[in-house]
Amino acid sequence: MRPDLASTLLLPASLAFIMFSLGLGLTGADFVRILRQPRALLVGVLCHFILLPLVCYALVQAAGITGAFAVGFMILASCPTGTTSNLLTYLARGDVALALSFTAVASVMTIFTLPLIVSWSLAHFAGASQEVAVPVGLMMVNVFAMMGLPVSLGMALRAWRGALAKKLEPVLTKISTLLFVVVVAVAVVKNWALVQDHFTTLAPVALVLNLSMLAGGFFVAWLARLPRQQAVTLGIETAVQNATLALVIAATVLNNDAMAVPGAVYGAVMYGGGLLFALAMRRFTPQA
Repeated sequence: MRPDLASTLLLPASLAFIMFSLGLGLTGADFVRILRQPRALLVGVLCHFILLPLVCYALVQAAGITGAFAVGFMILASCPTGTTSNLLTYLARGDVALALSFTAVASVMTIFTLPLIVSWSLAHFAGASQEVAVPVGLMMVNVFAMMGLPVSLGMALRAWRGALAKKLEPVLTKISTLLFVVVVAVAVVKNWALVQDHFTTLAPVALVLNLSMLAGGFFVAWLARLPRQQAVTLGIETAVQNATLALVIAATVLNNDAMAVPGAVYGAVMYGGGLLFALAMRRFTPQA
């Protein structure tokens, strides 16, 4: 695939803007808070970085999905939690502080875990049928440039000009949500032929993955005897993925349109499941 304006500019710039807006809501205290409640962090890491890729792999295998689409699903599963998980956590009366902290920690961990999972997925699902030299080093640099650096800049502005950052945060968050919708729409339009031909195959897998991880994250947290607010939070954090990053990796780093389709489909369906989960949990979760 020949790089185009959407792949080389729109996707990376949109992701960087979204991560910058996330950074505006974070402080060093959020990372300290995680250390004070390590059990919730460990359960979140287990669900997001181990359970999610395993369940995704099992669903892809069970559905008989192979090649670029299988790699696309694994790219999605290796991404960090999406920034809008914080809004869904708020709606569900979950632990918003934990959501913010885990989103930040997951974003940092992803810089190292995503290249490993993507490299393995390419070798396993693409193999000899598609010769792809996986740019692990370049991928790590890109992920840091589009995620780690913008978040750091947002946190720096928050520390330097706290009042300004608090004033900008709600506005930029709304813009970020709109940008996400635009990014998914562009990906769907750009790959409309692929989406149209394979939607009935990919959408059910995306929906089952989303609902499974909402329930799985909540259930594992419940087994770990975490408070209900934290269990609700980890259910959302496990299922709401940064689909924008998945699109960037597929379209910009790997230059493969087909690998971007699962991320676009998942991005279109995950908020339906996430919103239903949040509203259902809100009815049974007392105000903290």
